[in-house]
Amino acid sequence: MGAGHSHTHETVETPWRTPVAVAVGLLVAATIVAALVLWPARPDQIDQGTELYDATVTARLECPPDRAASNPDISCEILQIEVLDGPDAGQLFELPPVYDAQTIFEAGDDIVVAGSASLDAPVRYSFADRQRLATLVTLAILFAGAVILLGRERGFLALFGLAGSAAVLGFFALPAILAGTPPLAVALVSASAIAIIAMFLTHGVTMMTSVALLGTVSALALTTTLGWLFISLAQFTGFTSDEAFYLAAASGTVDVRGLLLAGLVIGALGALDDMTLTQASLAFELRSADPSMPRFEIFSRAMRVGRDHVGATVNTLVLAYAGASLPLLLLFVVGGRGWADVANSELVATEIVRTLVGSIGLVASVPLTTWLAAWAVRAPETSGDELAVPSAPSTQAGRPPLRKPADDAAPTRSLRDRLRADVDDPSDT
Repeated sequence: MGAGHSHTHETVETPWRTPVAVAVGLLVAATIVAALVLWPARPDQIDQGTELYDATVTARLECPPDRAASNPDISCEILQIEVLDGPDAGQLFELPPVYDAQTIFEAGDDIVVAGSASLDAPVRYSFADRQRLATLVTLAILFAGAVILLGRERGFLALFGLAGSAAVLGFFALPAILAGTPPLAVALVSASAIAIIAMFLTHGVTMMTSVALLGTVSALALTTTLGWLFISLAQFTGFTSDEAFYLAAASGTVDVRGLLLAGLVIGALGALDDMTLTQASLAFELRSADPSMPRFEIFSRAMRVGRDHVGATVNTLVLAYAGASLPLLLLFVVGGRGWADVANSELVATEIVRTLVGSIGLVASVPLTTWLAAWAVRAPETSGDELAVPSAPSTQAGRPPLRKPADDAAPTRSLRDRLRADVDDPSDT
């Protein structure tokens, strides 16, 4: 799988290749065994009493005055529809009034309707949502095209890695949680599987990718520990949304509080693998550019880039969470509550803990991965941290022996000083 993705820095032979390979092999084996042990049976479906069907609006009727909304800004419409699938495919029905301040329907609009499971129900169908699949498919095609256009073969493989991540969540993580498996255990196994699939499939099975994977798992372990600690200290219940209440009541087996921690772990993974791959790749490139570079210099140079990356990524995480919670924050402001009260509410405090814990894990991933990479790329030293490079073989007659490159500025200054001395005191010559 990694044969087509070798890099120049992968040609560097390192004494740490075997230990890294063993560590990665143990991680892969442990992930597979844990997934098999936790693999869920098909979860029982929750009977919601309705089914969703595709339909098309054939006519839009005005509501009678006695059914109009009291607020003039909210429209009231009665839709006549044609059901496109299900037992009533091809038949026309009239929906109950639809009240909305933004939606305006036209004949030919594609919608989704909820059909009652009981044929004797007084209302056979009701409006559920707009049909948006065509728009989403178009956007997905544009996204895939952009990734492939820029990344070419690597971008194409990245899409397969994305599909693998979706498969892990859809076929393992979600069914296992619904079956009552502890969400934290499911999240750790899922995160490990996603990291292995995404990294190795996209970047190949290389030394650099292996180091990045180990750095990701190490930072993820720290994130998990901190998340568990602060969720416990904050005494979160996990019931911060209508979906959580409904899921707990309908399934009876889902640990909602554990689900909160599982979401934190999986959410942190996306930023972690980007950070660790960047740091590992940078260390290997530095080693390839200058094989004599000492470990400490590789580490310090890569860390300088890592600090810049951390600053940008942490800000991205905070803004992403703030953007997702913007309507909620506006509601608190409209309600006249102070910032301390807003932050103390479980709904907002949960996002604060999620952001800060994820950011700490992100920050920790930089020195962890950079240290691993700096050790993995260096060959054995003979004295201190300097690399002794042997002379050229005797068969290469006439070619000067290979030597460690000297500092660029030092020989220039020395030659300049000698020339200046010759001019000032010609007798010395």
